[in-house]
Amino acid sequence: MPKIIFTSQYMRDAPPAQLENYVKYIGTREGVEKIDESKLLLPATVKQRQLIGQLIRDIPTAKDMLEYADYCESPTIGNATEFISLALEQNLNLIGKRENYVDYIAGRPRVERIGEHGLFTDAGVPVVLAQVQEDVCNHKGAVWTHVISLRREDAARLGYDSGRQWQDLLRSKKAMLCKHMKIDSENLRWYAAFHNESHHPHVHLMVYSSKDNDGFLTEPAIEAMRSELAHDIFRQDFAHIYEHQNEARSQLKQGAADVLAELLSQVQDCVCENKAIEADLLLLSKRLQNTGGKKVYGYLKADVKAIIDRIVDELSKGERIDKLYRAWNDWQNEILKTYTNKLPPLPPLSQQKQFKSIKNMVIAEALKLGGHHVSFEDEAVPEPELPEPADVHSDDVFLEPADTVFRAEWSKQYKLARKYLYGSEDVPQDFDKAYSLFLLEAESGNALAMHDLGRMFVDGLGREIDLQAAHAWYEKALAAFLSAEEEKAKPYLEYRIGKMYAAGLGTAQGYGQAASWFQEAVEKNHKYAQYSLGCLYSRGQGVSQDYAQALRLYTLSADQGNPYADYELAKMYRDGVGTPVDVTASEQHFKAAFTGFYRLEKDSHDDKLQYRLGQMLYTGTGTEKDAQAAVSYLEKSAQLGNVNAQYLLGKVCLETGIGNPAHVIAWMTKAAEAGNAEAQYALGKLYRDGLHVEKDMQKAVAMFTAAAEQKNEYAAYQLGKLYLSGTDIPKNVSKAVKWFTLSSDLGNSYAQYALAKLYLTGDGIPKDVGAAIRLFTLSAEQKNEFAAYQLGKLYFQGEDVPKNVEAAIRWLIASAEQGNQLAQYALGKLYFYDGDVPRDKERSLYWLGLSAAQGNIYAQYLIDNISSYRNPSMLLVATRMMHRLENLFREDYRRTAGIAAGQIDRKRRRKLQEKKQAQGHKRDDHAPQIHL
Repeated sequence: MPKIIFTSQYMRDAPPAQLENYVKYIGTREGVEKIDESKLLLPATVKQRQLIGQLIRDIPTAKDMLEYADYCESPTIGNATEFISLALEQNLNLIGKRENYVDYIAGRPRVERIGEHGLFTDAGVPVVLAQVQEDVCNHKGAVWTHVISLRREDAARLGYDSGRQWQDLLRSKKAMLCKHMKIDSENLRWYAAFHNESHHPHVHLMVYSSKDNDGFLTEPAIEAMRSELAHDIFRQDFAHIYEHQNEARSQLKQGAADVLAELLSQVQDCVCENKAIEADLLLLSKRLQNTGGKKVYGYLKADVKAIIDRIVDELSKGERIDKLYRAWNDWQNEILKTYTNKLPPLPPLSQQKQFKSIKNMVIAEALKLGGHHVSFEDEAVPEPELPEPADVHSDDVFLEPADTVFRAEWSKQYKLARKYLYGSEDVPQDFDKAYSLFLLEAESGNALAMHDLGRMFVDGLGREIDLQAAHAWYEKALAAFLSAEEEKAKPYLEYRIGKMYAAGLGTAQGYGQAASWFQEAVEKNHKYAQYSLGCLYSRGQGVSQDYAQALRLYTLSADQGNPYADYELAKMYRDGVGTPVDVTASEQHFKAAFTGFYRLEKDSHDDKLQYRLGQMLYTGTGTEKDAQAAVSYLEKSAQLGNVNAQYLLGKVCLETGIGNPAHVIAWMTKAAEAGNAEAQYALGKLYRDGLHVEKDMQKAVAMFTAAAEQKNEYAAYQLGKLYLSGTDIPKNVSKAVKWFTLSSDLGNSYAQYALAKLYLTGDGIPKDVGAAIRLFTLSAEQKNEFAAYQLGKLYFQGEDVPKNVEAAIRWLIASAEQGNQLAQYALGKLYFYDGDVPRDKERSLYWLGLSAAQGNIYAQYLIDNISSYRNPSMLLVATRMMHRLENLFREDYRRTAGIAAGQIDRKRRRKLQEKKQAQGHKRDDHAPQIHL
């Protein structure tokens, strides 16, 4: 029996005389309700059995009621009373005038009263019982009476055992009533009352139009209303269809879903050889060539439609498709069983309305045959998922050396202030004491102390961040340095002045002036000035970019024991910048840099050195990997306000499990709030995925946006994906294009690929093939295998761009050499038989073998038939259609289950892959899906 009963009748004039005994029963019903509760379990009385027999004869549909099923199972006085009462109520058009019906449903025993009676309607609309009776009685036209009944256990479990729950539900269904009963909203009148029966709580719903003879109700409309109400009432069951394993109902649905997923996987692994389909496709191709007008199923002649229907039905006869179709139908029926007892028969696939799009797919394939169209068979093979961009913290940030200790020039008080600022083995860190001592030194004219005070206000070390105060102190420090340098030219002072111009501290940033000051110190062989000037040459700031000059200056500085220069030299040898790649030299300089940083940090406790040591220990650069030691250094640096350290500390702790996640998130949040784009991007991912924090898409979007506005290409790409998918936030193609464009402009090949596909398909934006080709090319030139494959396909098909076989082969090879199985298959097929390129059996087998090794069934089929010169197009068409049909089943299955595409399927796919591995298949038989 279904879980919900929904009946619809309409009332007219007085009932036939032969049913007056029913009216008498209603008149005496209250006495029956007063019967002793203990007698309800006794066998039904003779009079009750007679009355039930007459009810079944006069009203055959009463046999479908839940109450009748209960009575047949247990014919007691109580169940007989329940059935007789409800059967009469649901057929009041046979027993009384309309005003009697209104009075009965509002005031009968066990009605839950709201106010003085049980009737309710739209919120805020008063219900006067006498007025409703008068309106209904005077209405010229049909008054529909619906009864919605549930089992007691379902009503109690889902909260529909109270009038308030039904009231909220029905008030939300005004649009449903208007739509299916064809009544304008302003004319709709409806009233309802809830009857809290012991076994089957139910609600009576009376609907009519204030406009006489308005509205009508059809059987399909009744079915649609029943379906909508069932989905609302049993929403919880539907939403958790995969999770309630402990309930038999859910186990059945889970089993159906597993069977369906297994069959979908099997269909992906098979080839379709069918002579009947081949013959009909050739016939259809010829007929369509001689058919004018639109080549769409609805516009074709009946005999052409018949050919298409035959192909679809023949396709469904295949063992796996047949099983899939039946499993899909069983899945649908599990939902239907919730609210109906009459399941529709399974029609031929060609007559299944939910899959009518397959007919136009057949037409498209026949047209391709007629036009000698080159096919690529990639519709059913999912593209690999674009990898999540790694949130790599770039080490291309040039370090600024810690201030060199010229002890003869440093006062005892200034050195103590430095110890309080950074902390040491014998002096604990104390920002307040450091500030007081620096202030005393600065007031006595010490430029070094002025500079450090500026730093404390910039980084908020023991102070509130105050950029204005920081600028003032930096300005004083620069003036003091310049004054001291005029008295006596010293390379250290020239270097410090150059640093302030380079960083724009206390003055406008001026790389040219910085280079001049550094050059003066370089001529005096100052190692830190050599390093700093090398940085300017490397970046082309204030001087013409010159990697050779940068390499020379770094080498001079490193030879004097400067670890900062060693670090930059190591990167240049590693990456081949300004010099050939030299791994050995790179490793030697990284080791020298680590040793030097360690020595300097031990003396100065500088936060930049602590950050760099932590980063090198974390990555194993110049030393052995040591996550615990990395965290120790990063914590010290983070406490000194280093935002890079705050971000990296969070990242390391999350990846290694060191530290309290909440504490780690706090550090990362602090870095993000300070404007660190990498921290913002990382937090955006955490909020998006709900990892270590509660999922919050609003915060995720805010973090991604903040990072993207700082030109973080990965954050912009993620925003584009979010806005395009519309899964967690409302879909917005224009915003997706905006952020993809920003990421693309910053060089992100995945964003270029995603944006190119949008321009090629015109999905939500005007189609622009030129822009698509340009973006695909940019992406392919960055070794994006998917973009290279798309270019090869476009140039070979010659539909959106002029056909260019040479360019197509070049791009397909570029993609295939990166392991793209679709490109490998396409090349193997092109060399399989004579066509646009000469047949080459050896090349064909090479590329087909690589593709087949990755699970491409088309490639394996061609390998098995490599000696045949027969054009495989017909076979591939049938297989391609079968796989497209499989995708239609999958999409409908997801939509019916109410799950996001790929969400639960990934879990099930993983189980299926594990099962296949146990059977001897390779782990990477099938690549994961793309999610853009």
